Amino acid sequence: MSSAAKAEMHRPVGTRGWSVGRVSRVVVMLVVAAMFIIPIVGFIAMAFRNQENVAAGTDGFLGLGGMSWDNVVYSWEQITGFGPGEGGLYQRWILNSLILAVAGGALALVAALPAGYALARLRFRWRKIWLFATLLAMVMPNTVLVIPLFLEVNALGAVGQLWPVAVIMGFFPFGVYLAYIHFMTTMPPELVEAARIDGLGELAIFFRIGLPISKQAVALVAFFSFVANWTNFFLPLALLTSNQQNKTISIGIQELIGASPLFNATVAAGLDVKLYMPQLALATVISMVPLLIVFLGAQRYLVRGQTVGAVKG
Repeated sequence: MSSAAKAEMHRPVGTRGWSVGRVSRVVVMLVVAAMFIIPIVGFIAMAFRNQENVAAGTDGFLGLGGMSWDNVVYSWEQITGFGPGEGGLYQRWILNSLILAVAGGALALVAALPAGYALARLRFRWRKIWLFATLLAMVMPNTVLVIPLFLEVNALGAVGQLWPVAVIMGFFPFGVYLAYIHFMTTMPPELVEAARIDGLGELAIFFRIGLPISKQAVALVAFFSFVANWTNFFLPLALLTSNQQNKTISIGIQELIGASPLFNATVAAGLDVKLYMPQLALATVISMVPLLIVFLGAQRYLVRGQTVGAVKG
């Protein structure tokens, strides 16, 4: 036995396999992780600081030394005071986003699951064309549809109202594709044929067999539609800008930035509240909390849903 082999046998278990290549990979991954984590930590810390220390740069590394709950309370008072009268626009924008995200997600579920089942397990004329149209709509940029949608909503006289935006958000081609892949992979055609032989209609098969095995698909469609609706910017910008009370948080954050002395001193001069970096950071962090809650609530199903579309081997 060679001396190198003997040395490998007597090497402690915890130190085996730490070659130069492995150490290099670990170092690279740590550097990449730090590139993502450090800005996020610094941004969250900004919400706990005050403008004077931010301008002076006296709070140490990433501003962690100047974090204080009193600063958060003051920044929150400034944010909630934004708007005419007693303010309250920020809370209203959060509520509008919740209404649209939940309503649009519910409509997406109602539409996507039956459509995905039909594309996967029914045989009808132009089925492939409908599937291609779904894929085409899925990859089409949302900005392409904003102007035609605005013209349609304007023809209804509903510009500035929430309900047409919720209805449009219910159109979620990606959810249809997810449901299609789910029913193709988890619902064998033999099971569908057996149900038909037993006398079940297509609706009964969908509700009694398809839905009970679709928890992962429901979680995936609900999660992705909620995130897409919450972060949607161009559609609310085109349809809701005319009504200050019906704006969403995505365009509300832009308005807060535009009213900050840091970016627009002329507009900020006429406001009673002053929004600086700590206030803008706090408003942004709070706007991300619903997404975090939804992600944590759906995490179990999202992890299981990663295997949707996988082929057993």
